[in-house]
Amino acid sequence: MRVFAIADLHLSYSAPKPMTVFGANWAGHPQLIFERWPEVVGPEDVVLLPGDLSWAMRLPGALEDLSHVAALPGTKVLLRGNHDYWWPAIGKLRQSLPAGMLAIQNDALRIGNLIVSGTRGWVTPGPDSFQDEDRRIYERELERLKLSLESAKRLGAGEVGTRHILMLHYPPTGPNFAPTGFTDLIARAAPDAVVYGHLHGVPVSRSLQHWHSIPTYLVAADGLGFRPKLILEQLPEVGSGA
Repeated sequence: MRVFAIADLHLSYSAPKPMTVFGANWAGHPQLIFERWPEVVGPEDVVLLPGDLSWAMRLPGALEDLSHVAALPGTKVLLRGNHDYWWPAIGKLRQSLPAGMLAIQNDALRIGNLIVSGTRGWVTPGPDSFQDEDRRIYERELERLKLSLESAKRLGAGEVGTRHILMLHYPPTGPNFAPTGFTDLIARAAPDAVVYGHLHGVPVSRSLQHWHSIPTYLVAADGLGFRPKLILEQLPEVGSGA
């Protein structure tokens, strides 16, 4: 089992919304996602989807979009993004998702020896405008990440033979890469990798790539050329002490 990640699919089958209005880097969307995904992902692999999956405003429209993703190879793990307005209560979502799709909200999950945690995140304090409402949401997301990391620990994160990946939709820092509440939690939890999306048109060279030696990957679909990015090459077998 390998682990891939790709965020910001921005699908809109139920109400088409061409993404090329946001720039030439979206040319070929969404067809390229469905062409390139099977080139790299196999049926035994896991694909992390950290947010902004569908432009739909209601769950039925999002499920139409997600059905196309569900038909692709691999087990998919979903996280909410800032544009996923369709996302309902987590219990309802889990009952509605197609087979092979899982979702995280205020918790974590385990697939074999892989543990996945995460939360949406938010803009972080910095020199740019940061309003009282931003602080309220930021602090709420920190609490949600704490809950998720506590769940991950209960599932075995940090134990020999497990691998732990933390998903965010927003990056864990601002553009100046200053420490934040999110990076404090990441440093304490010490996952094997962090993946995030949300940023478009940002070269990898200008994105956060490590935090305290923890690999940190920007996986927005347009920046990946619409091909899921390999995050972990091979997980140890269940029960392995590797």
